[in-house]
Amino acid sequence: MTLKVYCDRMSQPSRAILIFCKMNGIDFEEITINILKGEQHTPEYKAINPMCQVPTIVDGDFTLFESHSILIYLSCKYPGVASHWYPSDLVERAKVHSVLDWHHANLRRGSVGVIVNNVLLPLNGLPSNPQAAEEAEKTLEKALAVLETFWLKDGPFLAGRSQPSIADLNLVSEVMELELLSEELHDRILSPYKKVLQWVEDTKSATAPHFEEIHGVLFKTRKEFRELMAAKSGKTE
Repeated sequence: MTLKVYCDRMSQPSRAILIFCKMNGIDFEEITINILKGEQHTPEYKAINPMCQVPTIVDGDFTLFESHSILIYLSCKYPGVASHWYPSDLVERAKVHSVLDWHHANLRRGSVGVIVNNVLLPLNGLPSNPQAAEEAEKTLEKALAVLETFWLKDGPFLAGRSQPSIADLNLVSEVMELELLSEELHDRILSPYKKVLQWVEDTKSATAPHFEEIHGVLFKTRKEFRELMAAKSGKTE
């Protein structure tokens, strides 16, 4: 049976799963769950994933959610997956796990907070919480500084690796979500982190052409969001 991937290309972890599958020639059926329309809360999808989140995979009679677990499962399930994605060496594998464990409480926490307060709330006509926005930006900048000075200090990819791992896919997809910010805010937050910016470009190159294809929806939405935000503020970009 074909692997089913329930996802939304606007979702950071969904994009990581899709890029991984395409890079490794894994045959799958992509089933879109539009999170902006709330489709993750339908009874039909809740029966598949009670957490009402994306992505989810269904592999025969096995259902799995949480993107880190999905990537580990797929790396182990399919023999054709290149070893650099999820190394067999215990020490190297532990390094990948350490990045993944760090991700959710740091980079993801900061990026989601910044996106919610600077994009989603204003676009929905809801007031942003200035204190929450400031705290989220501080969390994000601290995480980016750790990426710059620690995770990328020994090589072009995370944890000193010469080729990308599943950790790179998850974290680069997180950083790419910042494309939804205004150009000014995006550049102000990211421009100090030269190694991070180069790592993004290196990961794009290593996963071409699938990186640009999978992020196409994000780039289209970025343009739409920036036009809407400009209209709300009376500016033209």
